Amino acid sequence: MTKSLLFISFAALMAVPGWAAEVGVNQSGFAAGSAPQSEWQPWAARAEIAPKTSVAADRNRGEPGALMIAGGGNASAYGGWQRLVGGIEPGRWYRFVAHYQADSVDDENLQVLSRLDWRGASGKRAGQPEYAFAVEQDGAWKRVTVDAPAPLEAASVEIELLLAYSANGKVWWDDVSLTPIAEPKPRLVRVATVNLRPRNTGSREASVQRFLDVVDHRVSDQTDVILLSEGITVVGTGKSYAEISETVPGPTSRALGEMARKKKSYIAAGIYERDGIDIFNTAILIDREGKVVGKYRKVYLPREEIEGGFTPGNEYPVFQTDFGKVGMMICWDLQYADPARGLALNGAELILTPIWGGNEALGKARAIENQVFIATAGYDYPSLIMDRDGDILAHAKDEGTVAFATIDLNKRYADPWLGDMRGRLVKELRLDVPVRAGR
Repeated sequence: MTKSLLFISFAALMAVPGWAAEVGVNQSGFAAGSAPQSEWQPWAARAEIAPKTSVAADRNRGEPGALMIAGGGNASAYGGWQRLVGGIEPGRWYRFVAHYQADSVDDENLQVLSRLDWRGASGKRAGQPEYAFAVEQDGAWKRVTVDAPAPLEAASVEIELLLAYSANGKVWWDDVSLTPIAEPKPRLVRVATVNLRPRNTGSREASVQRFLDVVDHRVSDQTDVILLSEGITVVGTGKSYAEISETVPGPTSRALGEMARKKKSYIAAGIYERDGIDIFNTAILIDREGKVVGKYRKVYLPREEIEGGFTPGNEYPVFQTDFGKVGMMICWDLQYADPARGLALNGAELILTPIWGGNEALGKARAIENQVFIATAGYDYPSLIMDRDGDILAHAKDEGTVAFATIDLNKRYADPWLGDMRGRLVKELRLDVPVRAGR
């Protein structure tokens, strides 16, 4: 049985007590020969690239039936199902949710697509499409979501469920909803980054203490996350990497943890970590209770660190905090596109970057191309905080000072011609094309 709540005038429904929550689409289950013909229609830009579409009676997440799309052996196939929904209120926020299962699809981020394509009263596109790019496992299915405001000229929206360029792939869609929601409240995060370069300290502990003194005297208790530089355990000591390396947890993480508890703030910093025979250039994240909640081992090592005996890391982890998802990268990582890209694809909203020195233009590029906030703390690189457009929000220009900025992780940075690039990045990024140089 198909259940479907069709849009009618939102203003009219709002006048009726109890109706506000009923506006939208909420469909689980599809019946061959009925609902697809009346509500959902197959779609492709050209007949030659149309994928195979059908209603699969043997798949379901709730009620019987799911919308199926198959490449059918055509590597150029692009298309699927769409449904036009009227009664969209301009400027109102909507939440779109859909569930899918995929088989023989090489890259689900790229090839399994769902989006909202807004339409004006004339039927022409209004604003830019919104891609459902947030994905999470939901039982045996995957759940995709996006929250977005309808453009001011919107009157309707095409819900599109698609499969792209997957010759042998199949995808089943079910449990689709579009509901009006309240405009999301700002998700404010107060970020602090420290400009400090200890000199002639003679020991790991003394260098770390100088950073802690600046944090203690210059960072307010209302800060959410504090960023320190790369290698705070070696700078100014005159020691070798191996001499000052330590375990995590270890003495430096415990010292940072005490300050994190005192300030009731997260703290991120770069240290040198020993794990057996390996030494890593590592960034650690301490939570408000003083516990290590994450660490990142630098993936891109410059030759100087390779010659110094470091081992590279091999993953881009993202950590859930009480204010959002945080990733970390370190110094030379900034020189290459994939660390920030990997963190963004894994859901990072803010990237904390302890850095020694580097190319400032590349730092700006990483924020723009991945649509993430980036904070840096450096020695021969500025300690600053950038928004998703690469604009500098705060800069600690003098040594021994701290830059503060309050960022809003819910703020939209939508380009009028391109739309929200945060979603497009995930759904358009070509990681399937080989980049290794030929021999």
